[in-house]
Amino acid sequence: MSDSRQMWSVSSGMMVAMTPLDHESCYRAVKARDRRFDGVFYTAVRTTGIYCRPSCPARTPAPANVSFHPSAASAQGAGYRACKRCLPDATPGSPDWDVAADVAGRAMRLISDGVVDREGVPGLAAHLGYTPRHLTRLLTAELGAGPLALARARRAQTARVLIETTDLTYADVAFAAGFSSVRQFNDTVREVYATTPSELRGHRSAEGPGAAGTSITMRLAVRTPYAADALLDFLAHHVVPGVEAVGPGWYARTLDLPHGPGTVRLDLAAAQSTTPGETAFVPATFELTDLRDTTAAVERARRLLDADCDPVAVDAHFAGDPVVGPLVRRHPGLRVPGQVDGDEVAVRTVLGQQVSVAGARTVAGRLVAAHGRPVGSAVPGLTHLFPDAATLADVDPEALPMPRARGRALVALAERLADGSIALDRGRDRAAVRDALLALPGIGPWTADYVAMRALGHPDVFLPTDLGVRNALVGLGHDPALVVAAAEEWSPWRSYALLHLWQTLMPPVPAAEPPPARPEET
Repeated sequence: MSDSRQMWSVSSGMMVAMTPLDHESCYRAVKARDRRFDGVFYTAVRTTGIYCRPSCPARTPAPANVSFHPSAASAQGAGYRACKRCLPDATPGSPDWDVAADVAGRAMRLISDGVVDREGVPGLAAHLGYTPRHLTRLLTAELGAGPLALARARRAQTARVLIETTDLTYADVAFAAGFSSVRQFNDTVREVYATTPSELRGHRSAEGPGAAGTSITMRLAVRTPYAADALLDFLAHHVVPGVEAVGPGWYARTLDLPHGPGTVRLDLAAAQSTTPGETAFVPATFELTDLRDTTAAVERARRLLDADCDPVAVDAHFAGDPVVGPLVRRHPGLRVPGQVDGDEVAVRTVLGQQVSVAGARTVAGRLVAAHGRPVGSAVPGLTHLFPDAATLADVDPEALPMPRARGRALVALAERLADGSIALDRGRDRAAVRDALLALPGIGPWTADYVAMRALGHPDVFLPTDLGVRNALVGLGHDPALVVAAAEEWSPWRSYALLHLWQTLMPPVPAAEPPPARPEET
């Protein structure tokens, strides 16, 4: 079995490349019960017929009795069942997917968003620019399983979490997880977990959250350390009235999902951790119009949280750096805020060109009030979806509350997003997307690269002309010209270096704004 991805381990503060799924290297990680590799590979034990995460607390099997798989679907396809003790599917995804940004990584992001469930393998292949047959060959070579098997493994994971943490009926769980029938759901659960849905529900934690109506509460796994407070500060500083809301320890926002609108509230304070190598959990409460959007909603919330980052590897990379090293020690596990909608990030980035963050928030709020679709929510302050690209493409740029040139750039961008010639769904090649953005009037390298970092999850973006970078470096007593010239040394994690610099400039979190009045109240 081949796998072109690289695994990384940290030894004496140095990040060392390991041979891809090399048996000896993987076995050392399993013997050490190293949690950093949970979700990166899976251990299958021939004598028991089960597969585990590398950190499984069970007795370490003999080297001759184990094989290693790059995905849960690969282990399942080889006839292994998930371990009931370590729950190997309840792990963050592999950080390699964002670093390499190869076809396998981009495919996994789309599969996690439910593209195969909604559009089938042909739809996934179209997003990636391959034929279904060629894509299946590529994924089988890279991940040990084709797209259907990978999607099935994702559905099984979602189903288990819903069974164990909610009061949804089994029929609702089946369709929320993406299964086409209750029978398919039952068969898959029995095959993957060697148990029935009823037995899984009997194993639920006594403190597990429940579900009422279309409200679902789940726990989203993240690797530690996790600087949740810093992530919340960033999100709160950029909050757009009507679309987002914040409070002590939590952040909420509306979601434009494939089958209808929804919302999510993330209790970030619960995940704050400075302990390396563990798994923390962010409680997330979703309000959904259609349960079929569960998979997409969860994946988009995970993107926002940068949940699949390997903070131990990132922080170790900067350990000896005179500029970023002290900042990492101040905020271990700092994340790059992601997105729930790539188009929204791109539009908000254009809105923020050459204006303050406060000014961009004001303009974005006006845009939302004028062109966003109203939604209902139990969270005060969440009143609208962010305007979609098709709506903004039809707006007269002269009527937008911004300089005319920027208005024309925004509408031109919206037109390209609406017709699909630019896609920000993490399924396209990053370099190609950047070139397409730069071809638009009014969009320069700063805008294109910021979009790549936030919308496409690029971990290696640096903005050398950014005023915030200069001010941060001056404030830290460094010569900006010298530091920027040497920034290549921070690769492949320059996006994280950028966030550490910006974090030094973070002002006090703005007070929550009162929710705008609904039309019937005016």
